[in-house]
Amino acid sequence: MTRVKRSVHGKKKRRATLARTKGYVGRANNTYKEAKEAQLKAGVYAYRDRRNRKRDFRRLWITRINAAARLNGLTYGNFIHGLSLAGLQVDRKILADLAVRDAEAFTAYTAAAKDALAAKA
Repeated sequence: MTRVKRSVHGKKKRRATLARTKGYVGRANNTYKEAKEAQLKAGVYAYRDRRNRKRDFRRLWITRINAAARLNGLTYGNFIHGLSLAGLQVDRKILADLAVRDAEAFTAYTAAAKDALAAKA
């Protein structure tokens, strides 16, 4: 088998790995072996947390909607159910933004939800 000399490409690969781990703590930023492991672990965390971020934001939106709905005399579940009965399709991201930035518009949505709930009962 022929011999493969890896000097240039090997150094380039190690230098690129160390460049990607710049700013890491301890030996993970200046020792190739630790840097390579830290980089692999960082990729795993990034993949996992891209999905967890969606979960966290939905939880935040629901908390904000619930707080604003309770100020208007409804629970979160009743508010969402009332919107569904009223035929209003607004996603939680927009509702949470209205709850924080535009209380009057959110109050209009709660009024529509209350009317729909009263009509059903």
